[in-house]
Amino acid sequence: MSILTPPRADDDRRSPDEPTRLERERVFRRRGSGDFSKPTLGGLIGRYALLLFVLVLVIGPFLWQLSTSFKGPQENIYSFPPNLIPREPTLGNYSTVADIVPVYLYAWHSLLVSIGTVVSNVVLATFAGYALGCMRFRGKWIVMAILLSTLLFPGEVTVTSNFLTIRALGLADTLWGVFLPGAISAMNVLLIATACRMIPKDVLDAATVDGATTWQRIRHIVWPNIRGMVSVVAIFAFIGAWDDYLWPLIVLSDPAKYTLTVGMAYLNSSFSVDPRLIAAGTMIALVPIVIMFSFTQRFFFKGVQEGAIKG
Repeated sequence: MSILTPPRADDDRRSPDEPTRLERERVFRRRGSGDFSKPTLGGLIGRYALLLFVLVLVIGPFLWQLSTSFKGPQENIYSFPPNLIPREPTLGNYSTVADIVPVYLYAWHSLLVSIGTVVSNVVLATFAGYALGCMRFRGKWIVMAILLSTLLFPGEVTVTSNFLTIRALGLADTLWGVFLPGAISAMNVLLIATACRMIPKDVLDAATVDGATTWQRIRHIVWPNIRGMVSVVAIFAFIGAWDDYLWPLIVLSDPAKYTLTVGMAYLNSSFSVDPRLIAAGTMIALVPIVIMFSFTQRFFFKGVQEGAIKG
């Protein structure tokens, strides 16, 4: 008599067509495999080679500039292959730049303008984006068309009119004059409006029926769902204000009120014979942006990927 034993829990019950665990973990497909969602081994190697090439193109100049800023006057900065590790590292280039050019004062001016630009863009773009994305009113599409049309013109087209306006307001040669034209951007308004349109109207209508005011709807419904996009707007606003060169150059005439980008142009003209000093000044201007993006990249990519309301 044969005794039927029940199957054990660890018996392999996979069908012949089910891939093994090793095949599921493999990041490339074998020859003859029908899983076209994964690249072949050659394709995977090609992708990583391309990524490495792009990484060298993007990061290489930054590393060379950073290395140059720490090299002494006796080191050859044009050797090939480049020597990225200084033999005798020194901070003398940074101190020389700070002694001759008030670079830290210029950085403070740029920081004030950038922070003001971030705050004004976040607040004004949130309110304007809510109005365009969630409210119904006559002429809404005309306003949208006007905002879109402003994106077709380069910023240089409005430089003259902006300068005449700033001078008429008595804000020429002031940091307020540098800040005011960038206090709100049409692109940022459209980004927030796009994020607001992803919120289901039924949720907003239900809040209105329950007696929620406009401020309560923005605070408790709209804001939690557009925070990711707001972080994108904040990062773009900060980088744009920090790196802006043409407008501060036009508005400011007193060297004591220069922003960092305008001061860097003076640095290049004064120390063109010594690339080590120019590299040190460039690092002073660039490092704050690198640090900021390093800490906020999580919010940046989250904001790019966010869409509809979360449950």
